[in-house]
Amino acid sequence: MRIRDWPIDERPREKLLARGASVLSDAELLALFLGSGLRGQDAVATARQLLTVHGPLRTLMDRPAVHLADLPGLGKARACLLSAALELGHRHFAAGMDRGETLSDPGSAGLYFARRLRGHPVETFAALFLDVRLRRIAFEELFRGTVDSTQIHPREVVRRALAHNAAAVIVGHNHPSGSSEPSDADRAATQRLKQALELVDMRLLDHFIVGDGPPLSMAARGLV
Repeated sequence: MRIRDWPIDERPREKLLARGASVLSDAELLALFLGSGLRGQDAVATARQLLTVHGPLRTLMDRPAVHLADLPGLGKARACLLSAALELGHRHFAAGMDRGETLSDPGSAGLYFARRLRGHPVETFAALFLDVRLRRIAFEELFRGTVDSTQIHPREVVRRALAHNAAAVIVGHNHPSGSSEPSDADRAATQRLKQALELVDMRLLDHFIVGDGPPLSMAARGLV
């Protein structure tokens, strides 16, 4: 049976229009981007198959567009559409800080780092530069390493902070292993960076570690 032959209140598009996107399952949301399914399947069945074999959803969406294009039921056009939708979500979230909202909530800052860094195949260290009112000036990915380590250079972070005339900095990096627990190297690097920034009268507000679960705040652990 084709989706257009389903009862109206069960069709993904009609459900979204009537009740909002949040009521749709992962497969139903994905099906809206597919439009149609593989031969002999509707779009929802194909979406379920993609999530079962190549998912869950975050694992699937973390794939680069060129890899998504190789999956059954996708192809280049749909892969580009999915990647573009994900990037739109990232930019929508970041738009609040672009409008000058204050980053006084650690949870918002942690979520921002999670959205920007989760899914990177290697450790990536980034910095969020803030003004005196803790509003976003810029976000930069500064260093990349291997699957289990990256080298942090405090002098380069300070140089970029000075270039942005920042008053405070929040940093973060991802752990591709999925664990968000800080290593001894993470603790030592955080202290070196904090001391380097203090020399130029800047504050290190937090260091987030992004794994599979909620981002870990080293400030909340008393490590900043």
